[in-house]
Amino acid sequence: MFMHNKRLMYTVRVSEPNPALATLMLEQFGGPQGELAAAMRYFTQALAEEDPGRKDMLLDIATEELSHLEVIGSIVSMLNRGIKGRLAEATEEEADLYMSLNEGGESHTTSILYGGAPALVNSAGVPWTAAYVDSIGDPGCDLRSNIAAEARAKIVYERLINVTDDPGIKDALGFLMTREVAHQKSFEKALYSMQPNFPPGKLPGMPEYSDKYYNMSQGEGDTRGPWNEGPQWETVDDRDDQGAVDGGDGGASVELKGKAASTVRAMGERLASDPASNPITGADLGAGPGAGTTTPV
Repeated sequence: MFMHNKRLMYTVRVSEPNPALATLMLEQFGGPQGELAAAMRYFTQALAEEDPGRKDMLLDIATEELSHLEVIGSIVSMLNRGIKGRLAEATEEEADLYMSLNEGGESHTTSILYGGAPALVNSAGVPWTAAYVDSIGDPGCDLRSNIAAEARAKIVYERLINVTDDPGIKDALGFLMTREVAHQKSFEKALYSMQPNFPPGKLPGMPEYSDKYYNMSQGEGDTRGPWNEGPQWETVDDRDDQGAVDGGDGGASVELKGKAASTVRAMGERLASDPASNPITGADLGAGPGAGTTTPV
């Protein structure tokens, strides 16, 4: 059960309307790193969580993310307050209104379509989708994904802070950004409270491959570091040792029996290429002067 407190979690003070800035702020309202995506990610994880501690944490943070959605939505609404009134009451001449609608970004679209309300779209106008919720139902995976999601959200808030000089907006965004850091800490503590927690899931990795690093991108720029060398790693540089690492022939095969096998053979014979054939094609006839030919005529 949810109950709403009419006070925002953090006070919103906007100095003046700015529809273009409002459009940028939509990134954290209906975007992939935004507050709705976070709330739905943690809420659905909580419903399926068996551990009472993690369940409580996820419900707490999911509910807080909804309060953050309210804060960022209020910022969008305040930034659009002026254009909303001008559109509704037609207080300006056509040219002036048109110019104000096209101040930047997709502000004209969000103003016309949504009347200045915070729409569930990102800053480019792409509608919110449940595909942003990337939970997979394993706490080792989901907590790591949550940590990454909070990190990405923090970076988006940093970028939004950098595009405005409005002190009230900077203050509110700074609060929201800081809460992303706090959530990262909670998720990391929850992850490391599970022992063992790596690798995620129940099955262990195959030991003959779990400590190998395959140096498959070779040339200038090859670099060694703790990610590919040291007592934990066996680095494989030889290209001959990077194929068919299981000791097989490196091919792909399937066993077909009876009619299925004969049908596939017949199809292969019917569609076989003739390497001795060299017909004149449209590419030869239509290449034109200077384009060269592929087949001598």
